[in-house]
Amino acid sequence: MSNQDNKSNASLLGATRSRAKFSGHDNSLGAAGKRTLCCDPDNAETLRGHNQSVAINPHDYGFEEILIGVEWDQIIKPAGGLMGSLFKKTQTVDIDLDIGCLYELEDGTRGAVQAFGEKWGAYDEAPYIALSGDEREGDEEGFDEVLHVKGEFWNKIKRILVYLYIYDGASNWAEINPRVMVDIPGKEDLVVTLGAHDDHLHLCAVGLLENVRGGIRLTNKTEYFPGHEEMDRAFGFGLSWADGVKQS
Repeated sequence: MSNQDNKSNASLLGATRSRAKFSGHDNSLGAAGKRTLCCDPDNAETLRGHNQSVAINPHDYGFEEILIGVEWDQIIKPAGGLMGSLFKKTQTVDIDLDIGCLYELEDGTRGAVQAFGEKWGAYDEAPYIALSGDEREGDEEGFDEVLHVKGEFWNKIKRILVYLYIYDGASNWAEINPRVMVDIPGKEDLVVTLGAHDDHLHLCAVGLLENVRGGIRLTNKTEYFPGHEEMDRAFGFGLSWADGVKQS
């Protein structure tokens, strides 16, 4: 197992339960993630800071397919070596940024959809959420990775916590500038950008979608964690996390 895999596993399992400040998310017992106020109003487009929210009412016939996508900027740096210096060549820094979610259904079922551990979800059956794939470079057209939510079954979904995880590469959140977009047919597209940056932590809970009287309330969370288990505890999902290695 590589050092990176060991670090990822340690991140999943090394959540600290003894911190004095708790999250206060519903009735959860987990410690709060690190929050930093945004000092740059241009850092976000629609939902700019922690706990800003917007409500989306359903059509008369309900919702159609809901797409939750992420895209990010490539990091370009000068190429190394004598030839790179002489000819001013550049190279792209590899960043493996994953989108995933924790979900809770109205019947109490809870789980995760993410590339790590190959938890791809399911679209035509519970949890009615599926991940399109695992884009490693961030250089594809449009959304780099997409969560597909079967909107006609939104009444069976209680909440979805969308998060981003830098699996490989430096955690320079400001430089890669990730954007999470929620595309609901017939509604204005919604964009959630990070209201703060913490380059010491690889995992960020970005947005929370909640079922409120059949509609959707989207809230910007921008809350950073050292691992999935600590994020889980902070938001009260109560999942069991075990060793896992992301497949190549």
